Amino acid sequence: MAQDEFDFERFAEELFSMQEEDIDYEQVYESLLQRFLNPLDLNACTSDELQSTYILSPEQANAIITYRNQLGPFISIYELQAVPGLDLSTLQRLKRFIYLNDNATKRAKKFIPRILSEDGAYFIYRYRQNIEQRKGFTAPDTLSNGSLTSRYLGAPSAQYLRFRSQHTGDFSIGLTMDQDMGEKFTWSPSSGRYGYNYLSYHLSLYNRNKWKVISLGDYQAQFGQGLVYGAGFSIGKGAETITTTRRSSTGIKPYTSATEQGYFRGLAATYQFGRVEGSLMASSTPIDATYEYLPDSSRYIQSISESGYHRTLTEISRKSNSQIRNLGMNANYNSDNKRLQIGINSLFSSYEAPYFRSPQPYNQFEFGGKDNYLHSLYFSYNHQNHFFFGEYAQSKSRGNAAVLGMMSSLSHDFDMVVHVRKYDRDFHSFYGNAFAEGSRPINESGLYLGLSYHPSRKFQWSGYIDQFKFPWLRYRLYQPSTGYEWLNRLSYSPFKALKIYAQMREEVKDRNRSSDANADNTYQVITGIKRNYLINMDYSISKNIMIRTRLQTSTFDFDGKKTSGYTLVQDLNIQHRKWKWGFRAALFDTEDYDNRQYVYEKNVLWAFSIPSYYGQGLRYYVLGQYQVSRKLTTWMRWARTSYTDRQSISSGLQEVQGNHLSELTLQLRYQFNK
Repeated sequence: MAQDEFDFERFAEELFSMQEEDIDYEQVYESLLQRFLNPLDLNACTSDELQSTYILSPEQANAIITYRNQLGPFISIYELQAVPGLDLSTLQRLKRFIYLNDNATKRAKKFIPRILSEDGAYFIYRYRQNIEQRKGFTAPDTLSNGSLTSRYLGAPSAQYLRFRSQHTGDFSIGLTMDQDMGEKFTWSPSSGRYGYNYLSYHLSLYNRNKWKVISLGDYQAQFGQGLVYGAGFSIGKGAETITTTRRSSTGIKPYTSATEQGYFRGLAATYQFGRVEGSLMASSTPIDATYEYLPDSSRYIQSISESGYHRTLTEISRKSNSQIRNLGMNANYNSDNKRLQIGINSLFSSYEAPYFRSPQPYNQFEFGGKDNYLHSLYFSYNHQNHFFFGEYAQSKSRGNAAVLGMMSSLSHDFDMVVHVRKYDRDFHSFYGNAFAEGSRPINESGLYLGLSYHPSRKFQWSGYIDQFKFPWLRYRLYQPSTGYEWLNRLSYSPFKALKIYAQMREEVKDRNRSSDANADNTYQVITGIKRNYLINMDYSISKNIMIRTRLQTSTFDFDGKKTSGYTLVQDLNIQHRKWKWGFRAALFDTEDYDNRQYVYEKNVLWAFSIPSYYGQGLRYYVLGQYQVSRKLTTWMRWARTSYTDRQSISSGLQEVQGNHLSELTLQLRYQFNK
């Protein structure tokens, strides 16, 4: 295999080439980057771990495991060229996610010296600030009653610190601290503030005799198809039409993101009994709750904030003022040849006080109460070129959820996946992340067909069609409805330095007609048709210079009116000695919010950016990276959005007077043992 440098940012951008606002891309990006910076041990990894890279199909991952089982451990990564079904382009991408481990030398040292001497140990500090002043940082106004208007209590800067030391298959220890703009630096253990507003930590040990994992602190879990345990490793529908439909059972993993929700905090462990693995989890995680009080002075939770912001007195009063406690388990069986896996999940969750949402017609079947439990049974089976998977779950409410899918390699250049799902309107899963049109596995059924055809290294086509149904009302949709979505993507690479791809997507969904258009003030449901088009060209002028040109357009038909939007993006990436530079200019013009354009942006390491372009204007940034020494790397990023259709940006305390908004980011990384 050639020694070409793998461009992780380009790989991530292609995975995220079709963005939606209801997917937590930051956690997905974090998980993918974690896998990239901490590769898998080729002689110890599982098929599910290989598939979690989104590079390999189940057939390809199982072919690697079968080759290893039959011929013994790999001596060289380049031995993968002998594995059936792996083409050269796949191996070029995969080799940056794997390595051959020499753990014997590492394990000869004691635990603390191993941590201190680990090559992957690093420290990161990041500083971020808007150049323009937001209203929340101005002097408060005095109201007629003499009280002052609300303002942010902290500084207009954001800070982020991370320490991590880990060795694949041995240990992981980490500490993450985060402070958003406007949050005050405060020492208050009772409210979960230890200087910085957010603190996350973990210590995980791997492969201690029969203990596969022992994890203390913050963690996530991924078992089955995400009906019960669905950690942030799933991308959803997009340009990768095959591998992203199935969830990989990657087990218990450290949680290292600065996103302040969706994780467990406590103790978890996995023990292996021959071909059976068992996992137990105990957790007590803080949440930000808004309480309401009854006449008898008892209280209940009316809403839970997931924003993670604690800038004003009201936001601070909710910080970590409640808890959700969880007890969970998983047990799974793997056959000798690793082709069959069967597992069960159970999770019991309890809020500190009963949780009842403000009643609305669309949410009357949502969870209400203090306790919830759910159980599931899942399986996966590989037979020749066909891979079958599924999961069935039931929650305390007796609501059911089911997933069934099949991936098939019909030939060496044609792949297919069929995915069926059904989630009852009263199925309640707090940590579920199954494949769905919505953001949660509830009130939905659907049938998905994905295809991929790659007849040569030059051409590749992929596409899908997804038919879905919502049996009950939804937000902005006050009647049951159906819809569908399809995508076509064609890639062409006539030679190595040039890649062109074009993509079209259509989504047909119902929504409520605007109340302003209803003279009789009754709800009317209208079908909306959203079409997205994009064409992208990547061209490497030389080894160190690459340009990218991208045009995205969209139209939205609703209630007899058709609106549109577009963005034209130009990137220039340069590498020269110790410097790496990234430049972007993006022109955008959208008629309304329904035509906003999402575009992936490069950022400093461990930071993620997919802003939406809305209105008229220009977005541009410059990103610089400088390798000061083997141990020290620095980044600088300056980004600005200039609008031509407004004289103020945002609203409330986030309002900025003027037509542009700029952000400066500075970051350094120190690697201890490089």
